[in-house]
Amino acid sequence: MAAKPGIPKGTRDFSPVEMAKRNYIFNTIRDVYHLYGFQQIETPSMEMLSTLMGKYGEEGDKLLFKIQNSGDYFSGITDEELLSRNAAKLASKFCEKGLRYDLTVPFARYVVMHRDEITFPFKRYQIQPVWRADRPQKGRYREFYQCDADVVGSDSLLNEVELMQIVDTVFTRFGIRVCIKINNRKILTGIAEIIGEADKIVDITVAIDKLDKIGLENVNKELAEKGISDEAIAKLQPIILLSGTNAEKLATLKSVLSGSETGLKGVEESEFILNTLQTMGLKNEIELDLTLARGLNYYTGAIFEVKALDVQIGSITGGGRYDNLTGVFGMAGVSGVGISFGADRIFDVLNQLELYPKEAVNGTQLLFINFGEKEAAFSMGILAKARAAGIRAEIFPDAAKMKKQMSYANVKNIPFVAIVGENEMNEGKVMLKNMENGEQQLVTSDELIAALTK
Repeated sequence: MAAKPGIPKGTRDFSPVEMAKRNYIFNTIRDVYHLYGFQQIETPSMEMLSTLMGKYGEEGDKLLFKIQNSGDYFSGITDEELLSRNAAKLASKFCEKGLRYDLTVPFARYVVMHRDEITFPFKRYQIQPVWRADRPQKGRYREFYQCDADVVGSDSLLNEVELMQIVDTVFTRFGIRVCIKINNRKILTGIAEIIGEADKIVDITVAIDKLDKIGLENVNKELAEKGISDEAIAKLQPIILLSGTNAEKLATLKSVLSGSETGLKGVEESEFILNTLQTMGLKNEIELDLTLARGLNYYTGAIFEVKALDVQIGSITGGGRYDNLTGVFGMAGVSGVGISFGADRIFDVLNQLELYPKEAVNGTQLLFINFGEKEAAFSMGILAKARAAGIRAEIFPDAAKMKKQMSYANVKNIPFVAIVGENEMNEGKVMLKNMENGEQQLVTSDELIAALTK
């Protein structure tokens, strides 16, 4: 017997029902983006590795899926290089392209390439898959969708405020209770300065970003391994574990960071965002969280992360301000800020909490039973009329046994079945059966449409 086919670890197939659920997620997010004036673009699945490498930090670079060159990729490689078995060096010769790791770096490349066609500030959204060579686990996949929104060409903090409103609106529509966490990379830079480890800001942020996953003891161990002094680690503890209301945290930070101009700037930005949002009547909690670091190197200002309150799962949305991203592509001075909804994790959360509205996952509303050529021909006219009225309808293609056709309707959760036999045709009507309660009534085509479009 032939071996059963499989798919790569960290990827998934999606059934029609699952796709209906996913489309509900994408459409909800898309509708909210449109409310705030964002326009959609798409970029290729693969980018040049020169575009991707060096934008996500050392750890991110390791997670890039590289695409082997076509043709004779051994040409230009010496026997010595082959025998060295240096995977990283050989990959740089074998591979010029890679699958995109996120949508932000390709977006920065897009902005630089199309700068003469873009009106700034440019508000774009993008809903496409990304790939990471990560270890698959619950809520973490190698292929997954992101739903990004970014504003480039504006320094205004009102952009951050509106993005947090978008997050709040989306999760309110989904019915998911969340905590929106906010921090600022300038605050983290200020902390690094006052503990005497300004040059280790990347190591510090990468380590404390793992606090939720590995715990304080292991974070401290990682900091020590990166060469950060015991004295600096000790100074870091009360800052990382700072508690109280947002206003109390900001007041403490103003005092603690009084010797850091950069740190105070971060506090000022956070205070504006939080105070403005307080007047907007958000439905979800927003919290200043100093352990939030978002390990990506390109963030320079406000950073965000969203946690679901009723399900144990990682971040389901994240983002932040990046002032220098387009600079690496030769276009300096363009500030940007963005968010990314993790559609696959949201999918899992909605499944666990059973929050999908019934209409989001319903497919066909009406099935016409096929008794033969004449009956099918009669049904097709009414079927066309039903579809024109917006009713999702189909006819069973074969004149199969009634039991088989009714079973098809049950398996597909089709709520109504139209039965057309000789008697119905003589009267120019249809027997409409409600599959939920078994009730049947003889109706005209107009009555059928009225019953299903209530």
